[in-house]
Amino acid sequence: MTQQTLVLKVGASEQQRLQQRFEEGAFEFRQVPHAVFSVKGEGVVATLYKSGKFVVQGQNPELFAARLDLGAPAATPKAAPSVCATPTVFEETTVGSDESGKGDFFGPLVVAAVRLEPASARSLLDAGVMDSKRLTDPRALRLGAWLREATHHAICSLEPAEYNRAWREHGLHSVLSRLHADAIRAVAEPGDRTVIDQFSKKDEIGPALVDLGLKIERRPRAESELAVAAASILARSEFLVRLGEIGAKHDIDFPKGAGTQVDDAGANFVRQRGMEELACVAKVHFKNTEKISRLL
Repeated sequence: MTQQTLVLKVGASEQQRLQQRFEEGAFEFRQVPHAVFSVKGEGVVATLYKSGKFVVQGQNPELFAARLDLGAPAATPKAAPSVCATPTVFEETTVGSDESGKGDFFGPLVVAAVRLEPASARSLLDAGVMDSKRLTDPRALRLGAWLREATHHAICSLEPAEYNRAWREHGLHSVLSRLHADAIRAVAEPGDRTVIDQFSKKDEIGPALVDLGLKIERRPRAESELAVAAASILARSEFLVRLGEIGAKHDIDFPKGAGTQVDDAGANFVRQRGMEELACVAKVHFKNTEKISRLL
């Protein structure tokens, strides 16, 4: 399994508790420039920088961070009237898929699929699985780490450089459809009920999976389905980890979304690395690329 990098922000109130936790465990403390401390143990290297940035590198940094329980979960925001706060569960095995990163300039495009049996549904509801858009980033990361252990799932993604090539050749709809189909195929069994969040009226996923004989339902706001909600959390947590890895590689905090803070970060990156390198960290067909050019 390849190493991954998770980057979190740790508040001043938690930094002392975090250091005490490592001092009490079997960790080797290391000297790292500009760091409050850096430790090695339990399969990871974890470094807290003076800026409050906490960087965890290892094979499963999400699970390690989940055990540390960083940050108390924020109160769950109220759902919009059109969104079901508690996901629904059907009395049959269901496959659900969802994506993350589609609207984010920086970082990859990620799709996850989950195959959920009714007997396992209660544990997901008790854990607080819901549409990932209703969760804070730390909560999504913790639940994502737990879901990796608790569910039969698959995650497919395209890093920015590969995404940009695929987008030029096939367009977003086909690229996204392929990722959904690949993730679903990795977990589904013939005849499974399969729920997909509808991102377009054009269906390229069903034809790609016709040999499995799946009972496919495509509908808007499918995160109200528990299997899709679980997939949305896995996709988002994977996106956050990958975005953190890209940021750590270039020593830049790449923000989510596509707002003005993204333009500023992009301009900062281009000044350091050059415009040609932007395609290695961002989805360059976004309008942000033009805005970044104007900021230089």
